[in-house]
Amino acid sequence: MKFKPANNIQDLQYFGEFGGVNPSISDSSTYTFLEAKTMFDTFEGNADGCYLYSRHTSPSNLYLGEALAAMEGTETANVAGSGMGAITPTILQICGQGDHLVSSRTIYGGTYAFLKNFTPRMGIETSFVDITKLDVVEAAINEHTKMIYCESVSNPLLEVADIKGLAALAKKYNLKLVVDNTFSPLSISPAQLGADVVIHSLTKFINGSSDTMGGVVCADADFINSQKSVIDGASMLLGASMDSLRSSSILKNMRTLHIRMKQHSKNAAYLADKFEADGLKTVYPGLKSHPSHKIFTEMMNEEYGYGGMLTIDAGSLEKANALMELMQERNLGYLAVSLGFYKTLFSAPGTSTSSEIPEEEQVEMGLTDGLIRFSIGLDNDIERTYEMMHACMKEVGVL
Repeated sequence: MKFKPANNIQDLQYFGEFGGVNPSISDSSTYTFLEAKTMFDTFEGNADGCYLYSRHTSPSNLYLGEALAAMEGTETANVAGSGMGAITPTILQICGQGDHLVSSRTIYGGTYAFLKNFTPRMGIETSFVDITKLDVVEAAINEHTKMIYCESVSNPLLEVADIKGLAALAKKYNLKLVVDNTFSPLSISPAQLGADVVIHSLTKFINGSSDTMGGVVCADADFINSQKSVIDGASMLLGASMDSLRSSSILKNMRTLHIRMKQHSKNAAYLADKFEADGLKTVYPGLKSHPSHKIFTEMMNEEYGYGGMLTIDAGSLEKANALMELMQERNLGYLAVSLGFYKTLFSAPGTSTSSEIPEEEQVEMGLTDGLIRFSIGLDNDIERTYEMMHACMKEVGVL
């Protein structure tokens, strides 16, 4: 049967404590026990349905986690206070001193900085590779490797990971395949393609309103429980918890995710076609010119399209900055980092979200000064948006 992520979300039924159509918000940091033994059992991890302390979990966080697990088709999920609050405990739960992991070279700058600069302090080493070349990935695996880490669609170059191929490698060498699916919720379902762990920054498309941070780890119950263990669980002990008020807000926004993703994808596909026809160097997985267009097409849940992210090369940082400033002045979007907002957001990753990556490595991976990353918004009249962007491009000399 074909996987239907939005149906899985829709089929969840939550009632509030007093019959509300939204579940009640658990506005408590700690929870009472009727018997002392139940508290002991909960600390031991043997009391299902009991709540201990909101850093461990809360009813509101469990509701959101259940919806996200349903979306990805995993056994369960654990939410966190930010995307990095989901990524870092996952890496540290799997890898320890003396361990090694293989990572895509083009990943979010914060993740790159964590793996490049922080985890070596703990004796964890990372090989950064071109994730689109399975032979290169396999060659980087050694006897100490515990994990392959990638993004479904990479930030910011929009390289597409062959998740089925990577899953086969992970299985062959008994590794965990961890996939950050932030750029492609609903469009790609990594767990259905063989990923062991799926991560999202909820801050982006899933929440969709740029008003809160959040993260989630979707996996089997054994892994999620290990992260939440009061004894040695990385999520529990590092404390990257989500507030119940925020998780309740994100859960409400999830109800419209399927509608929003279709519009983000529709608008991005339209602009990508137009920009490429104008002669701009345009990268979008929906374009046949994209090197991994076929792989994305084979993996995707077709109705949600190729996502809302695209890049163009303006030719230089000066032209990129001039274009972004002019587009913001004319209310075509905001010069801002992040993505998934109702309004188009644009930034030059080399000097913003990927600035943690050294300049020589940016050059090696093809991250040019003039690259602009667009998170395309929900504009109703995308034809008008294109005409206005086209005029801005001509005015600053990009076209």
